[in-house]
Amino acid sequence: MKVMRQLAVTVGLAVLLSGSVFASEKAHWGYSGHEGPKHWGEMGEAFKACSEGKNQSPIDLMNFIEAELSPIQFAYKPGAKEILNNGHAVQVNYEGGSSIAIDGHEFELKQFHFHSPSENQINGKSFAMEAHYVHADKAGNLAVVAVMMEEGEANTMIDTLWKSMPEKSGDKYGLPGGLNASDLLPKKGDYYRFNGSLTTPPCTEGVWWLVMKEPVSVSKEQVEKFAHAMHHPNNRPVQPVNARPVLK
Repeated sequence: MKVMRQLAVTVGLAVLLSGSVFASEKAHWGYSGHEGPKHWGEMGEAFKACSEGKNQSPIDLMNFIEAELSPIQFAYKPGAKEILNNGHAVQVNYEGGSSIAIDGHEFELKQFHFHSPSENQINGKSFAMEAHYVHADKAGNLAVVAVMMEEGEANTMIDTLWKSMPEKSGDKYGLPGGLNASDLLPKKGDYYRFNGSLTTPPCTEGVWWLVMKEPVSVSKEQVEKFAHAMHHPNNRPVQPVNARPVLK
């Protein structure tokens, strides 16, 4: 069991750092047809959790349990170094030295990326986009901070990022210095918490999910520019909550 857990952590880290599965993994996955989410679990042993896991993400957050959640302590520094299109998402890779701490547990920010429409839902509501801030601790445990984005006024941070939008899969561009991931966070720090998984193959479980309650604004034009680069929706459908508590 310890070996299998370490393998899952290794695979999960490879995905979040590279934005894609191992080069040795022959399965080609996507978001539609025979490569879509319904078939991920059939694509090899490494992807079994996608169909057999009991704590999968995303979910529709509802039936909340009241809890005294410790504040997320954000310690983000400017460090957005490059933006890439890996065919599955638009991702911003981040330099080391930025982190979050929760309940005395520290996770370093590795990258953040975007989905449209949102993957998670809140009380049945879907959002125009969702940003995922992916973090890892020294043991390889993962934590994702999710920020919902609803259509409205243009977002200044998104505007800056989209000026370097990689419109084709495999494209990658450097970003101007001084960009700070915190500029995309909502003003209020309230959040929901649940245990889940990566939302892409290999669907590794044991991920801390921290979903910010307050959405941020993004314009219709900004959503459309993202959709043009992706050429398809890149959201995994919501998964069964099963027996998991969703804390607020």
